[in-house]
Amino acid sequence: MLENAIFKALADPTRRAIFEKLAMGRMNASALREGMAISQSAMSQHLAVLRGAGLVREERQGRFVNYEVDPDGLALLIRWLAKYRNYWPARVDALKALLKDMDQ
Repeated sequence: MLENAIFKALADPTRRAIFEKLAMGRMNASALREGMAISQSAMSQHLAVLRGAGLVREERQGRFVNYEVDPDGLALLIRWLAKYRNYWPARVDALKALLKDMDQ
């Protein structure tokens, strides 16, 4: 199930940081490494996991490779989260009512 790969990929704080940088726009691996204390090989491994989860795609331009967020991977994540969107308002309302009753 691809959702498992997405959540596994985003469970790592370094990969979340990489994904957040890519959300700002297309970058190559060297630009992604700026401000991060990881090696080039570690960056390549993290990018491979994000690509495997469908969250990031790459585009080769000559000898350079640029990475960007893959909207299809985000769409899958959004669809998964949408299943639970209707659940929370009712739960929050119930919690508010309970807290109000406890205050009285």
